[in-house]
Amino acid sequence: MAIIVNLDVMMAKRKMSLNTLSEQVGITLSNLSILKQGKAKAIRFSTLEIICSVLNCQPGDILEYQPENSNSTEQIYTEI
Repeated sequence: MAIIVNLDVMMAKRKMSLNTLSEQVGITLSNLSILKQGKAKAIRFSTLEIICSVLNCQPGDILEYQPENSNSTEQIYTEI
């Protein structure tokens, strides 16, 4: 996947456990774990906003775009 989730990095920088973040954000531990592992297919902006508020960070600190290969951009534009 081209989107890399760096939630574990931000949690480590803030010395926050998954359990604590889950309680403060108000989402289940399993859903937060899925996001942390990069297995989530989507995230609501409202959830991202709360996570950023709790971790005192920007969305770009958590989410990173990394192209899989050089043809991926071409393919996206030709499919539109």
